[in-house]
Amino acid sequence: METLKYKGYTGSVDFSVEDNVLFGKVLGMPKASITFEGTNVKELLEDFHEAIDDYLRECEERGLTPVKPFSGNLNIRIPHKVHEEIAIHSKSEGISINAYIKNALERQLKMRD
Repeated sequence: METLKYKGYTGSVDFSVEDNVLFGKVLGMPKASITFEGTNVKELLEDFHEAIDDYLRECEERGLTPVKPFSGNLNIRIPHKVHEEIAIHSKSEGISINAYIKNALERQLKMRD
């Protein structure tokens, strides 16, 4: 998946064959839906930048703090046995469950690079 980045925000890139348009939305913002589109890459980038700038301007005008995507808090559901094994391994390594999971995810992401 291709993404766009601007002022700390990440946008997805998709396309519609039916509508002959590129489109996307800002990722990691469940309460604020920011979308953009264009018939070519240049228009898509321009609309993405305008959408972010409009969002930030609107927040400023209303006296609101803009939502930053991907807060760093992530709730997941895992089987009891996996939770237990993570707890045992993290204890044996002398780190918290959170640190253990963070390290495991970082290792997995590095393997993808």
